[in-house]
Amino acid sequence: MYQAAKKGLVGLGVVAVLAGCLGGGNGGSAVNPSDSAPTAAFELQVLHIADMDSGGNLVENSQNISAILAKFRAEKPDNTVFLSSGDNYIPGSFFNASADPTLQEELGVPSAGRGDIEILNQLGLDASAFGNHDFDQGTAKVLNLIAPQTVGANTWRGAQFPYLSANIDFSGDANLASLADPANDGQEASSLAGKIAKFAVITVNGEEIGVVSAATPTLPTITTLNGATVSPALDGSGNFSIDDLAAEIQPSVNELLNRGIDKIILLGHMQQITVEEQLATRLTGVDLIIAGGSNTRLFDSNDLIRAGDTNQGEYPKQFTSASGEPVLLVNVDADYKYLGRIVLPFNEDGEVIVERLDPAVNGAYSTDAAGLAALGLDANDVKPEVAAVAQDILAVNQALEGVILGSTSVYLEGDRAFTRKQESNLGNLTADANLAAGQARDELTAVSLKNAGGIRGSIGTILVPPGGTGAAQKLPPQADESVGKQEGDISRGDIERALAFNNGLTLVNVTAQQLKDLLEHGVSDYDLAAPQGEGKFPQIGGMRFSFDPTAAPGSRVRTIVVNDPDGLGPLTGPQTVYSGGQFIGSVNQVFRMVTLGFLVGGGDNYPFPMTNTDRVDLNNPGDAGFAAEGFEQQALADFLEATTTRDMPFSQADSGADITVDERIVILTNGRVDPLPQ
Repeated sequence: MYQAAKKGLVGLGVVAVLAGCLGGGNGGSAVNPSDSAPTAAFELQVLHIADMDSGGNLVENSQNISAILAKFRAEKPDNTVFLSSGDNYIPGSFFNASADPTLQEELGVPSAGRGDIEILNQLGLDASAFGNHDFDQGTAKVLNLIAPQTVGANTWRGAQFPYLSANIDFSGDANLASLADPANDGQEASSLAGKIAKFAVITVNGEEIGVVSAATPTLPTITTLNGATVSPALDGSGNFSIDDLAAEIQPSVNELLNRGIDKIILLGHMQQITVEEQLATRLTGVDLIIAGGSNTRLFDSNDLIRAGDTNQGEYPKQFTSASGEPVLLVNVDADYKYLGRIVLPFNEDGEVIVERLDPAVNGAYSTDAAGLAALGLDANDVKPEVAAVAQDILAVNQALEGVILGSTSVYLEGDRAFTRKQESNLGNLTADANLAAGQARDELTAVSLKNAGGIRGSIGTILVPPGGTGAAQKLPPQADESVGKQEGDISRGDIERALAFNNGLTLVNVTAQQLKDLLEHGVSDYDLAAPQGEGKFPQIGGMRFSFDPTAAPGSRVRTIVVNDPDGLGPLTGPQTVYSGGQFIGSVNQVFRMVTLGFLVGGGDNYPFPMTNTDRVDLNNPGDAGFAAEGFEQQALADFLEATTTRDMPFSQADSGADITVDERIVILTNGRVDPLPQ
C-alpha cells in the first residue's frame, strides 16, 4: 500500500495538481476538520521560518517570535520540530553589529553574523537549509559562523543545529569539507550541531522524522561557493532541469524510506516557489515541503496579515506526489515577520490525512504586537536570552542612526516586489550615485547598470492608520530625537540596510551591441503574471530603455537612449542607440559603464565579456566596510551629501505599482506607446 509505494525512486513525470488548497492562522473562526476523517495515528507540529535577509525589523520580530514559539511548543511539547529553509543571515548592519565587543557576553567571541546564529540557537532551531545568502561572504565565513571557536578564555559555541543540503558537494572546499563528513548523513540532528549533512533525522515522541534539504542550482551565479559545487549544473543559458534537480534529492529521501522512516520533510531554498511546486509533483515519499528564498506570503482566511502585506496564496498548498501521495507546501514571509505552523495528522502508513488538517491551528502567525495580542501574549513573554542578543545589536546599530548623510521627502522604494519588476526611485538613486562615483574616476563614464537583487530594503517608514483601518502610508524616514535624526534624514544605518551587500564598483567599456545584450538579459525572465521577478532585473542611470515583455526573450528591448553618450557633459542631447529593431549608428560604438564587480564576474549570469582590458575596479583589494571608497554604500553617501540637504531633499516619488508613468525603464504593456525618442 502507501508504505510500499514510498520505497525507492519512481518516475519523475508530472502528475495533476489537486484542486483546492487548505489554510490556517492566528485569529478568527475557521472551518473544523472533517469529523468523518480517519483518526490520526500520530500528529507532528512543524514550526518554520525562512529568509531573515530583507532588512526588516529583526530586533522586534526575533524577540516576539520567541514568545510564540514557546506557546506552541507548550501545547505540543513532545511532538514539535522547528525548521528553517535558509537565508538565516545577510551581510548588513544587523549582521555586522555582532562584531562589536559589547556582544562578548552573549557570543563569547564576537564576529559579524554570530548574533544571527545565536538567536536561532536560543530559539531552539532543529535544522536548517542552506540559502544563497548564507554563502554571500564565502565558505570561510560559513565556517566562522557555524563551527565553535575559542579565543583565550572565551568560546563561541557555533550553531547548535545542522545545516542540510542534498545537492551541494563540499568535498572540494577547504573550509567546509571537514564539517560535511558523509558519515553525518542520516544521523540525529541533535548530534550534528555545527555540522553539515545531506539529510538528518529528528526523533520526537518515539517517531523518526526525516529532514532533507536542497538549494537552488543557481547558487554559482548569485553567491560565493568557493570550492563547493551544486547539482544539477546550469546549462549555457543559466537554466536547470527540474527533473534533474528532483533526481538529486530523491536518493536522500530513498535512504530514509529504506530505513522505514515514512514521515519526511523537504527544506527547499529555490528562490521561486514555482520550483518547489514542481518538485512536489516529481518526488515520492515527501510529505511536506517548506519553501525558501521567494518570501512568498501564504495565508488562510483567518490569518492576521500585517499592514502593507498582501496574500500571495493559500497555506498550505496541496499537491499529489509522483507516486500518488498528498504533498503539502508551505512558506512564510521573511525577517521573522511570521511563524509558520502546520500540524500534520498521519495515518498508520505515514500518510498525511488531509481531511484532518485544522485551519484554526495551521497558518502564518504574525509576530508584531497585534499578533502577540491575538495569542494572549505580550513583551513579557519574550525569551530573555533572545532579547539580550537582539537588544545589544540594536544598541550598536542605533549609533549608526545618528550619522546623517542625506535627506529625502519621499519613501525610497526598495521592496523586491517592486525593484525586481520595474524602475524604482531607490534603484534610480543608487544607480545615479554609482554613475557619479564612476565619473569621479573617469569623466567618460556615461551609463550605470546594477542588478535589483543588490537592493535589500527600502529607506522610509510604513505607517498604519489608527485602528489598523485604511491603506498603509509609505513615508520618509521618521525622526529619532534620541540620536538627533529629523524626519526625512537618511542615516548610515539606512544606507547599510538598503545596500547590505556593499558591492564594489567597476568600470568597463561596452559596445552598443553589448549594451543591448546586457539589457535583454536583465529583462529576459520578466513575467507580468509573476508577483516579483528575479534579482537580475536592471536598475539604471544615464540612460533609458523600453521593452515589450510579451516578446521572446532576447528580442524584448525596443528602444535604448543614452543621455550623454560621450560622458563629458553638459548634456548635448540624448542619443538613440537602438530603435525599431535596429541600431542607430554603429553596433561597435563604445560606452563607458559603471557597474558592479559582482556582475562583471558573471553574477546573475550577466553576459559581460570575461576578458575586458578596459576594466577598472574602483575599490582597492582588501578594503571593506562602510567608509571604503569604490563601494556602493560610500557612493550613495557621497552622492546624497553632494545633492541633498534638509532644505532641498531628494524628492522623486516612486511610481508604486503604476508602471505606466515610469520614464527610465518603460514597460510596453496594454498598448502603451513607446514615449522614448525614436
